[in-house]
Amino acid sequence: MDKLLELINQNSEFTTAQLAAMLGENEADIIKRINTYKENGIIKGYKAIINWDKVPDSDVTAIIELKVTPKAETGFDDTLKIVASYDNVESVYLAASSSYDIIATARGKTIQEIAEFVSKRLSTLDTVIGTATNFVLTQYKDGGIIFNEDDESSEQRSLIL
Repeated sequence: MDKLLELINQNSEFTTAQLAAMLGENEADIIKRINTYKENGIIKGYKAIINWDKVPDSDVTAIIELKVTPKAETGFDDTLKIVASYDNVESVYLAASSSYDIIATARGKTIQEIAEFVSKRLSTLDTVIGTATNFVLTQYKDGGIIFNEDDESSEQRSLIL
């Protein structure tokens, strides 16, 4: 695994000077490698990881599973592209599962908004033969970052003997 990519994935706020120092390389070489990664589509962008549990009136997040009949010519690709095209869909994965083929995460203002999205947009696609929607209650870890680890207000449990 490429150490530079691991470091950028860990924290995209590292400067090129910091990355060069951590890797024992020249900063100019690091800049060239990062630019090459961008040009080759390896680095697609940078994103902040937000603890939505701490944001007042934040949206609802759902993990949506889709059972799909693949098309003879394109397999799952057409359905994946359609699902990915919706603005409220944050991520889409082709999965190796015995029950579902596609897993997507989506955000909406309410549970009802997500339910309507699934029933009117996703389940009506001609290749979709079944769905399962799971609503995220609490976010514990995302992008390798653990949430609520230092939160004083989080529930503390202890074993009573």
